Amino acid sequence: MAENFPTLGQCALVAGAFKVLLFPAYKSTDFEVHRNWLAITNSLPLSRWYYDTTSEWTLDYPPFFAYFEWGLSQAAKLVEPAMVRVFNLEYDSWRTIYFQRWTVILSELVLLYALYEFVAASQLSTKRANHAAALSILLSPGLLIIDHIHFQYNGCMYGFLILSLVWARSKSTLLWSGLAFAALLCMKHIYLYLAPAYFVFLLRAYCLHPKSVMRIQFMNCIKLGGGIVAIFAAAFGPFAYLGQIPQLLSRLFPFSRGLGHAYWAPNVWALYSFADRVLIYVAPRLKLPVNLDAVNSVTRGLVGDTAFAVLPEITPNTCFALTLFFQALSLLKLFNQPTWDTFIGAVTLCGYASFLFGWHVHEKAILLVIIPFTLIALKDRRYLGAFRPLAVAGHVSLFPLLFTPAEFPIKTVYTIFWLILFLMVFDRLAPASPKARFFLLDRFSTLYIAISIPLIMYCSLGHRVVFGKAYEFLPLMFTSSYCAIGVVGSWVGFMVVYFAS
Repeated sequence: MAENFPTLGQCALVAGAFKVLLFPAYKSTDFEVHRNWLAITNSLPLSRWYYDTTSEWTLDYPPFFAYFEWGLSQAAKLVEPAMVRVFNLEYDSWRTIYFQRWTVILSELVLLYALYEFVAASQLSTKRANHAAALSILLSPGLLIIDHIHFQYNGCMYGFLILSLVWARSKSTLLWSGLAFAALLCMKHIYLYLAPAYFVFLLRAYCLHPKSVMRIQFMNCIKLGGGIVAIFAAAFGPFAYLGQIPQLLSRLFPFSRGLGHAYWAPNVWALYSFADRVLIYVAPRLKLPVNLDAVNSVTRGLVGDTAFAVLPEITPNTCFALTLFFQALSLLKLFNQPTWDTFIGAVTLCGYASFLFGWHVHEKAILLVIIPFTLIALKDRRYLGAFRPLAVAGHVSLFPLLFTPAEFPIKTVYTIFWLILFLMVFDRLAPASPKARFFLLDRFSTLYIAISIPLIMYCSLGHRVVFGKAYEFLPLMFTSSYCAIGVVGSWVGFMVVYFAS
């Protein structure tokens, strides 16, 4: 069979050239965060990495990512020695910008390889659809916005995630799947959101006998357990030797942060916050008590505690209980039916539950749902029906990260073009479902997408024309609430598809 056109390599080259043109674009505080981490890991001994407070942007990623920054710093000091000086805060010479931007592009080679493996491992009947899915991830507006403008290294880490998911498809590489995911956890702990699905799947498909859950495959348990212990020892061992594990964990899990991030992530708590804002005006008529000290708390756009004026406060325990409950629902099916498709579905639903109900969730975490879902979005038209509103809502929810006028046409034009192109291609490639589709879900997707464009125009341009600088919180509130409706609707739709399949 002829190779699909355009190839992943060709698209990667064109995308890379486009990303080079974005070098002078807006860069967030994350750019300085990673420059500071280069300086910390290069200039300070390992014993000081998780203690240094020279900058407010302290090192708060797991050790493997710190080692990754140390490796980059060895090249950075040759390119621009001033870049890796700890006290050189906010340093952003053109050499520094070029170096850091280039490292993001080059690190995405891991993602490119993972997507190649995903397509290569596909059956002949699904290769074309999987190729389209791979291209959609490679050219994702989410990765473009977060990594190549806002600035992070997510593409590299999602490459490890996809490799791990691909290796889970074959019994011969199940062990490598678990070890790759363990290494990923040691790079960025946000992937703990997906860990329950990995635990159940590897337990059922690798550690227990396929014909009886009462029979344990001890050698497999030893290999998997030993490998995971070795990986975590390599990551955390030096810090355990120094007696720094409590300090390290306090950096990784700062539970003192509030329920919401700077801009409301499009989850259940965004809708809860929106409802609270509405009730502030309705409460006097209903004779409901109003906490006046909390009236302005959810509109300030700052990282911190969010207080509710009318509705009850949300605690971390509430978030944890809801997340665990909805994850457990998908894990029960995965335990009873440990197939690859069910595993990807469970990974996706674990991502959904953590994003929708978690404590202090960032907008960027929506990619933990979008990327694994993309791998099965073309299984049939029911899956695609649940994926469409997620694709729209998830990417539009990232727009507030880029608030400068120069980046407005980039984020909007690129995202809209990506949505039109890939949703049209997906619509043609997704096969008919052997089971009945859901009329309401299809209509919800169509209506939701139709509303998105005027909403984007109002929040990005119209509000400034009408109100100027007044009511600046309204576009953020409308964006997060609208996107939350899409993500929640997509989640409900996929839950139905997952359990009906």
